[in-house]
Amino acid sequence: MTVFYWLMGLLIVGTFCPSALYMGIYVFTGEDEALQRARKLWGFLRLFTLLAFNVTLWGHVVVAAWQLFH
Repeated sequence: MTVFYWLMGLLIVGTFCPSALYMGIYVFTGEDEALQRARKLWGFLRLFTLLAFNVTLWGHVVVAAWQLFH
C-alpha cells in the first residue's frame, strides 16, 4: 500500500499544482483557455482523490474481513 499511497500522492499533487497555476493565470489575465484547463485538471484531481479514498477504504475493509473470517 505504501507504493499506492506515494503514487496517488504524486498524481494528486501533480494535478493540483497545475490546476492552481492555470486558475491564477485565469484570474490575472482573464483568458478562457486557462479556465478550461484549470477545470479539466480539477476534474482529474477529484477523480484521483476519490479513487485513492475508495481503494484505501475498501482495502481496509477487505483486509479486516480476511482477518475476521480466516
